[in-house]
Amino acid sequence: MNNHKVDWVRVELHLHSVASPDSLIQPQKLIDYCARIGIDRFAITDHNSIEGALAAKALVPDRVIVGEEIETTQGELLGYFMSECVPAGLEPMAAIERLRAQGAVISVSHPFDTTRSCHWSEAQLSAIAPYVDAIEVFNARCPTNVPNLKAAAFADQHGLLETVGSDAHSLIELGRATLTMPGFLNAEGFKNALKVADSDARLSSVFVHLLSRIAVIRKRLFIKS
Repeated sequence: MNNHKVDWVRVELHLHSVASPDSLIQPQKLIDYCARIGIDRFAITDHNSIEGALAAKALVPDRVIVGEEIETTQGELLGYFMSECVPAGLEPMAAIERLRAQGAVISVSHPFDTTRSCHWSEAQLSAIAPYVDAIEVFNARCPTNVPNLKAAAFADQHGLLETVGSDAHSLIELGRATLTMPGFLNAEGFKNALKVADSDARLSSVFVHLLSRIAVIRKRLFIKS
């Protein structure tokens, strides 16, 4: 870790809020908890939505990166520094083109975690590799470290930047996978900072997935009532 470098910041790059169907975290609670555990900057990357990120950014504009986790017809993409939502269900290149048009930084979330309904084959990922900026090489919600190691090897092979993510859907998951990196103001500065970032990452318990299921059920019951 480079905590001795006073101009460096601790960053979370994969978080979900109540704007995701499987999370109950309100933006203000997320902001407060991140401050409590020493996270300086964070990207809210809700499923196919930027509403939670925009709500949080309105409260603390200097700390929030507007992001989104986008479900394509193959796997999922992570967009950072976004101004417009990219809808779910697009072909990967169509989603990438929309992200590029708004100057977003593009990573690929948990690409080789086959326990998820939406993941990439190596051939599919190789096809989009020239058009993305980074690969998420550690996701704390993977059941084992095997998919993460495979993602790291892929990023290295293709010369891509590396991101890590707690993929937190609940407060107790925040801080499981963070980067310490030079401070940055915009997308270009963010990419430059990623080149020298240090990671601090550990897997979450598999039981955190139950919290997501509980969130889904509670939201369904609330809607029905």
